[in-house]
Amino acid sequence: MSHSKTPAALALSLLALLIFCAATVRGADIGGTITATLVISNDSKLVDDVTCAVTGVPCLDFAASNVTLDLNGFTVTGQADSKTGCSGTSAPGAEHGIRILQQTGVTIRGPGVVQLHRGHGIIINGSTGTRIREVTTSRNCASGILVGGASNILENNISIANGNVVSPCGGI
Repeated sequence: MSHSKTPAALALSLLALLIFCAATVRGADIGGTITATLVISNDSKLVDDVTCAVTGVPCLDFAASNVTLDLNGFTVTGQADSKTGCSGTSAPGAEHGIRILQQTGVTIRGPGVVQLHRGHGIIINGSTGTRIREVTTSRNCASGILVGGASNILENNISIANGNVVSPCGGI
C-alpha cells in the first residue's frame, strides 16, 4: 500500500491549509512613530501611543470596509504645536489623524485620544455605516470629527478645543 497522495488530494490539502491560514490572519498592532500614511485594511489595534510625523497626508487611512480600529486606551498625536495649537490656520494637504474615505461599516472604538493634528482629528467622507465610540478629540486644527456620508453613528465621544482662530469649526 502506497502512502503517497494523489495530485488531487495534495491540492485539496493545500486549499484547506490556505483557508485555515486566511481565517486566522491578524490585523496590525500599531504603535510608535508613523512617518508615512499607515493604511488599515484589516482589524487593527493600538498597542502603544502613536506619534504622527506625516506631512500633508493622513496619518491612519482606512482602505477597506468592515474594519475595526481599537484605540485600546492609547493616543494618536499629530504635529500641531502642543502649546500654541494651530497658530491660526490648519495645514494644507489634509494632515488628518484618521481618514475614512468611501468605506462602509468601519468602526473606531475607544477609549482613546486623537489630538494635535493640523487637519481634522477624524474625517469621515463619503462613507456609510461608520461607528465611532468613546473617542476623545482634542486640539486638532480643524474639526475633532468631521462627518460626511450616511447612517454614521457617533456614541459617547468628547471633543475639546478643536478648530483655530481663522476656522473655528470645532467639535463634531
